[in-house]
Amino acid sequence: MRQNPTEAEDRLWQALRSRRFENTKFRRQVPIGPYVVDFVCPAAKLVIEIDGSQHADNVEYDTRRSEFLAGKGYRVIRFWNNDVLQSLDGVYQAIEIAFRGD
Repeated sequence: MRQNPTEAEDRLWQALRSRRFENTKFRRQVPIGPYVVDFVCPAAKLVIEIDGSQHADNVEYDTRRSEFLAGKGYRVIRFWNNDVLQSLDGVYQAIEIAFRGD
C-alpha cells in the first residue's frame, strides 16, 4: 500500500471521506484480491482509480485488474490525476452518475 498519496488522490479523498459524498462510506487503499484499489464504496460496489502517467504504459495490467474487479461485482471508474486537479467538480459529477448506476 502506498503511504504517501498523490496530490490528486488526496484532493479526491477530501471530497469523499467522512461520508461527504451522498452520506456514503468510502475507504481508501483497500485490498481486493491481489490488488489495492485507490477508493472503494463497498455499499455501492464502486471502485475509483486515480491514474498518473505511469498507467499509460500499463494498459494491459489495468485492463486485467478492472476485469478482475468486475468479476467480483465492482464497477470501476478511472480518472487521470490532471482530471482531479483541474476539474474536481467534473470528476465529482462523473462519480455521482456512476454511483447512481446511470
